Amino acid sequence: MENLPSYLSILFGIVVIVTIVWFYLATGSKAFLTISVAWTVLQSIFGISGVYQETESLPPRMLLFGFFPVLLIIALTFSTTKGKAFIDQINLKVLTYFHSIRIAVEVILLFLFYNGVMSVYMTFEGSNFDLFSGVTAPIAAFLAFRKAEVNRKLLIWWNIICLLLLLNVVVTAVFAIPSPFQKLAFDQPNIAVLFFPYNLLPTVVVPTVLFGHLVALRQLTKKN
Repeated sequence: MENLPSYLSILFGIVVIVTIVWFYLATGSKAFLTISVAWTVLQSIFGISGVYQETESLPPRMLLFGFFPVLLIIALTFSTTKGKAFIDQINLKVLTYFHSIRIAVEVILLFLFYNGVMSVYMTFEGSNFDLFSGVTAPIAAFLAFRKAEVNRKLLIWWNIICLLLLLNVVVTAVFAIPSPFQKLAFDQPNIAVLFFPYNLLPTVVVPTVLFGHLVALRQLTKKN
């Protein structure tokens, strides 16, 4: 990791900041911003202190301390009255454009692969087709919101497709990270995410993107 170009870490740090700020603009919620920043700081501490570099624990620390807690927060948000009210006021147009951030993520993943710290499975040269989501996000947003009446069917199908692409990446990542669960990429596993700042990808960026799709699908399928 010491041999990685410093500009990659800087660029990824910018991606994390833009992810949080962009989603905040969709929510307009200072509470969301505060929680997101606090969680990012906590995960940064974990990454810097080497918490995720222990790869033999079961369940893997990345899942136990990084991904599962966010899934629990998302589940609680969708199951409480206040949480649902928060979800339903999020700006769907801004939220759709938000997914453009995935273009930058995919480019950084490719450079990490070229530097030997990320599996090819996590790039669009392998089995990661999530670049489609980032490239089509502004197109989907433009087409869906260009008229007074939102094209709900277009957004529903776009969110479903992009959610499936995201889940494909998540499952692949779990099997390509050094851990007792590893089934792929033994020659070049996903070691980057064990270190700061790249541990913020599975613990901050991916959960935020996942939450974005779930929010959109709830809004689009909710009976008014």
